[in-house]
Amino acid sequence: MTTPLDRLRQSMKGAQLDAVWVTQPENVRYLSRFSSPEDARVLVTPEHATLYTDARYTVQAQQESTLPVHIARGLAVYEHAHASLVGLKVGIEANHLSVAAYQDLQAAWPQSTLQTTRGLIEPLRMVKMQDELAAIRAAQAIADAAFAQLLPQVVAGVSEAALAGKLEQAMRELGAQGPAFETIVASGERGALPHGRATDKLLQDGELVTFDFGALKDGYHSDMTRTVAVGPQSDEHIRLYRAVLEAEEAALAAVKPGVRAADLDQISRNTLEQYGLAEYFVHSLGHGVGLNIHEGPSLYAQSEDVLEAGMVITIEPGVYVPGQTGLRIEDLVLVTETGYEVLSASPKTRL
Repeated sequence: MTTPLDRLRQSMKGAQLDAVWVTQPENVRYLSRFSSPEDARVLVTPEHATLYTDARYTVQAQQESTLPVHIARGLAVYEHAHASLVGLKVGIEANHLSVAAYQDLQAAWPQSTLQTTRGLIEPLRMVKMQDELAAIRAAQAIADAAFAQLLPQVVAGVSEAALAGKLEQAMRELGAQGPAFETIVASGERGALPHGRATDKLLQDGELVTFDFGALKDGYHSDMTRTVAVGPQSDEHIRLYRAVLEAEEAALAAVKPGVRAADLDQISRNTLEQYGLAEYFVHSLGHGVGLNIHEGPSLYAQSEDVLEAGMVITIEPGVYVPGQTGLRIEDLVLVTETGYEVLSASPKTRL
């Protein structure tokens, strides 16, 4: 079975690197499975890989890491790694390493050549392995179960903040380490805010309420949006909702390996254009989900990404009419060998 290290070493050959010093926490976790990657580093060479962390995590690292562990702190980490890097070309992650840390590496490894890299590991993470898929499925199952508990409480008179708090508490009680991101609850006119944080605003009859949320489980995220009607809705709200639902389902139906991410984005926009609503769809169609809530592939008009089996993506068109209302519908989707599997099981409102 191919491992993350196998994938990285293959990429190292293509980049003509002798070693890679991994500092981005999500990449550290991807390679080692260590659950406190913000306090760790990974050194990878063609023959060896080592997880570096400090004495606070001695037992934890031994229990969790799939790599040999070296306990050290500060410059002692660089000193230990130095012996195996003399004369080598070492890749470092430009998007994460600070200038100060880069200068420390230069001083500690004078006999090595440091080569900045961008996107060396992140593309490898786009196609998930089975244990990663299991964690994402578990995170989504928690989110679905929590939302089912919340739905009966979505009534006029309750505040957005109260609903967000109840949803996050339910996810924790169901086994999540926490929310995947700050829960979005946006009702009425606030629905026109794509990332409307929950406030003390009270829900009112006749409003649409957008819930965008997810659970964090074993380091992996889920992501789902559902828009709920509070009481009877106007004809215009019904029209907007049906347009977004149709756009979501049209893009979803086109998901399969080999499809360009940009084409999916265009499918959803074409559907909204038929309703005269394309101008109110102000963000990309979706993104990959995994150790980051937003990662590759990217589903937007200029994306060069192409879907592959094993990718986990979101399909999330929305319409946002300033001063009136807004809504979004989002599913978490696994790209399969023959098409797709929707991982988000919560029902969609049918207006």
